Amino acid sequence: MRRAVIVGAGVAGLAAALRLGRDGWDTVVVERAPARRRGGYAVNLLGAGYDAAARLGLLPALAERDLGLFRTVLVRADGRPKLTVPAEVAAAALGGRAVSVFRGDLESVLFDAVRDHTDLRHGTTVRAVDGDTVLLSDGTTVAADLVVGADGVRSATRAAAFGDGHLVDLPYVVGAFPVAHAAPEPSAATFIGPGRTAALIDLGPGRACAFFAYRCDTPLEALRRGPVEALTATFGDLGGGVPDALRQLGGDPAGAYFDAVGQVVMPRWSSGRTVLLGDAAWCVTVFAGHGAGLALAGADRLGAALREHGTDTAAALARWEADLRPAVVRRQAQARRGMLQYAPPTRFHVWLGDLMIRAVALPGVRGLVGRASARGRAGS
Repeated sequence: MRRAVIVGAGVAGLAAALRLGRDGWDTVVVERAPARRRGGYAVNLLGAGYDAAARLGLLPALAERDLGLFRTVLVRADGRPKLTVPAEVAAAALGGRAVSVFRGDLESVLFDAVRDHTDLRHGTTVRAVDGDTVLLSDGTTVAADLVVGADGVRSATRAAAFGDGHLVDLPYVVGAFPVAHAAPEPSAATFIGPGRTAALIDLGPGRACAFFAYRCDTPLEALRRGPVEALTATFGDLGGGVPDALRQLGGDPAGAYFDAVGQVVMPRWSSGRTVLLGDAAWCVTVFAGHGAGLALAGADRLGAALREHGTDTAAALARWEADLRPAVVRRQAQARRGMLQYAPPTRFHVWLGDLMIRAVALPGVRGLVGRASARGRAGS
């Protein structure tokens, strides 16, 4: 039995443990955080991500947590509605083979799938890798045929195996956290203004969250200030449900996802017995979407390549990367374009975005959106 040490218990790491475990690998997952993280923003699994979820056997459990379709209301700064996008527009864009869940729910489903079949160690990190021996921070050593670095955009595994210089910092900050249910019906209220976006998604009890994104020339300074101070300073002038969301954030700042935005760009994702997966290898950023889907697809295809090539790990990793890299390159380019949607540079760009959304919401345009989205999923 071959053994893999997987660094990181997020979507990519847990998916890798699931796929490799099903192929007969012994898996050890180490996670720096002392406990499993919850919450986060909503993610869509479609195209390759949906197909990977199906092959991994996750769809039945994900269907129970599916957010379903809901209308989106674009609001003004004071919270007054500006225009409404019907749920049918999302249906046309996503198509039938898609599921939308909160990121924390996706991680919970993956955790439940691997909990009885992997050695999961929270509050633990990798101190050193010496050949096939991995030294952990709890003082134990593990013999490993493969080390999978799935420890996120600021991966310590990447720094140790490949050095620094692969993270391309972008002048944006994002925050997401759960909020109390308050809306009378499922909906998302979204404000888009010059340089910033604020969205409140409320789909019922336990299914409500706030999402913020804004342009920031000093993102590291924003991180030092923390989510409460930074987000209040940037969005405190807004009305609607934003003030209450920020008050709730003040009561539990540790429960927020709050980070600077960056893409990881690398000439290769593996070196010897070490391979990077998910955001650690190719972070596309929230502006592109598909991050969770790429993590699932990457883990699934990694397992397939290792199974196909047997003990020839180098050939397996080379084949896996050649197969996956074109999709990653497309999504990273999409993210760089998507930044203008989340943080329009001027009021004119906001107006253009509103005009496009109004056009897409027209009944006659929805079919065109659906066909274009289907072509995009086929190429993913």
